[in-house]
Amino acid sequence: MPRRRVMIVAGLVIGALAVAAPAAASTPTPTPTSDAPTGTVRVVAADPADTQAAASALVAGMSLREKAAAVVMGTIPTTDAGTLRQYMTTTGIGGFILMGSNVPATEGQLRALTAALTTDPALPPLIAIDEEGGDVTRLPWDTYPSSVTLKDQPAADSEEAFAGRGALVLRAGVGVNFGIIADVTADPSMFIFRRALGTTPDAGVARVQAAVTGESDDALSTLKHFPGHGSAPGDSHLGIPTTGMSKATWAATDALPFEAGIKAGAPVLMFGHLRFTSVDSAPASLSATWHKIARDELGFTGLAITDDLGMLEASGESALQDPVANAVTAVAAGNDMVLEIMFSNADTATRIVDGLVAAVGSGALPAQRLDEAATRVTRLRLELAAEGRGLMPCADCTPAG
Repeated sequence: MPRRRVMIVAGLVIGALAVAAPAAASTPTPTPTSDAPTGTVRVVAADPADTQAAASALVAGMSLREKAAAVVMGTIPTTDAGTLRQYMTTTGIGGFILMGSNVPATEGQLRALTAALTTDPALPPLIAIDEEGGDVTRLPWDTYPSSVTLKDQPAADSEEAFAGRGALVLRAGVGVNFGIIADVTADPSMFIFRRALGTTPDAGVARVQAAVTGESDDALSTLKHFPGHGSAPGDSHLGIPTTGMSKATWAATDALPFEAGIKAGAPVLMFGHLRFTSVDSAPASLSATWHKIARDELGFTGLAITDDLGMLEASGESALQDPVANAVTAVAAGNDMVLEIMFSNADTATRIVDGLVAAVGSGALPAQRLDEAATRVTRLRLELAAEGRGLMPCADCTPAG
C-alpha cells in the first residue's frame, strides 16, 4: 500500500511524488487544491493503479536478463562507496541487503553508502536491512526497545518502538526493513523466542499489527519468517526446522500474526526455510503450496522474498547445495525476489541471474512467472522513488524526541 509522507521545505508542502513512467504511460500531474495555503505547492500521491501500470510498462521494455536481475537481492562485505556502486552497476540487480559489514560508524556515512548504491534515483534499488532491534541490530545507534522486552509490554509500545526504528531506517536511506518477527512461541528454548514479538497468537497479532502501523510511514515493513518459525524447532541457519503441525492448527495459531500484519499493510513477506510436512515436504521458501496459501487464503498481494538462500546450503542436505538451482526453484514457486548472503561473493548474483535466464530458456521457469516477479519488485522501487527517498530537510537532523 502506498505510504504518504509530508515534508515542509522552504515553504513547499510535498507529499508522495507522482510516479515516473515511460512516455507511453500515463503520468499523474500535480493537482492544485483550493484549500492549499497561499505560497504552497501540494503534490498528490500517484494512484496505485498508475504505479502498477508504470511498473508493467517498464518491465515490458526490459530484456530477459534485466528482468532476471531485477528479482535478485545480493550483498558484498564492504563500506567502500565506489566498490558498492560498481557492484550495483555491473550486476544490475534489483536489491541490496546491508549487513553489519556494510554499516560504517555514523548515520551520515551510511547515508553516503546508500546513495552510492542508488545508481538510478528514478528507479532506486530495494535497499534492505535486518533492523529488528535487540539481538538483531545492524544500526549501532538503534536504542529503541526490541522484542526482548516488547513481548511483555502493551502493543502500543511496539508501535512506538517501530515508529522510531522506521525513522532511523529512512534517515539512513534504506527502503526495506526485514524487522518484524511474526513468529509465535512461548518456549524460551526455541531459537526464535527472544526475537518473537508474541508468546501467544493473540499477543503476536496485537504487536505485529502495531509494529507495522508504527513503521509503515517510513519503511517498507517485512513480516518473517512465514509460515512461522515458532512451531518448527531448530535454527534455520543450520538446518531445515521441521514440524508436523496440521494445516488446521496452523491456521488457528501461527497464521494469525501474519494475517494481521498483512491486513495492516505490510508490503513484504519473507518465506522461511521451514518444513510443515503436513502441508508440503519442501521448505516453505521453495513451496508453491505455501505461496498459494499466503496469497489465496491470507490475502497477501505484495512482494514475496526468500530468507537467505545460503541457509539452504548450510543445511547440509544434498538436494539444496546448488545456489542457482535453489534460486530458480524459489522464483518458480512464487517468490518475487531471492536473497543470497551466506557463501556468496561478488560473482554470486551474476551466476544467479545467468541461471534464471537459462531456466526461462529451458522452460524450467515460466517467462510469465518471471514477468510477474519483476513487476512486483519494480512497483516497490517506483513507490520508493515516488516518495522522494533521500529528500531530507537537512543532512544531519537532530531528532526531536
